[in-house]
Amino acid sequence: MELVPLRKEFAPQMLLGGPNEAEVRKLTGSHATFTLEDYEAYIERTLNDPNRYTRAITEDGRFLGEVVLTINPHNRSAGLRIFLQDGFGKGYGTAAIKHVLGYAFGERDLHRVDLEVYEFNDRAIHVYKKCGFREEGRLRDALLWEGEFYDAIVMSILSTDNI
Repeated sequence: MELVPLRKEFAPQMLLGGPNEAEVRKLTGSHATFTLEDYEAYIERTLNDPNRYTRAITEDGRFLGEVVLTINPHNRSAGLRIFLQDGFGKGYGTAAIKHVLGYAFGERDLHRVDLEVYEFNDRAIHVYKKCGFREEGRLRDALLWEGEFYDAIVMSILSTDNI
């Protein structure tokens, strides 16, 4: 597994196995679907945003997912988002999260990284806890999916936490 800067040539691979799939849309809470042009525009915006740190998760040059920090430099904080479309159960998510936490707390000198995860995403919750994130609270009935409401769990990690 390798973490590399997101590149435009990943757009077709993102289209084939990403948030357009029903399971991934539910896990991310996205009701939208995306075109190749949407992915290309997203990559372009990402590359030009100094307050976004995005890495593609790859294996043998093949796009497996991405990990993203959206940085708020004024508060020394960031929101974390990760998505894998392939390579589950191999430790790739854990490795990617640990990498961006090292970047956040090291190079960027941030104090806090937070995220939201839906209550049914047990695999992600397990990984986040393994990486040192703590549950802060819940956003009740934050997602309506196929007629059913689900809570979003708010989690964070601080630079002062023992990780």
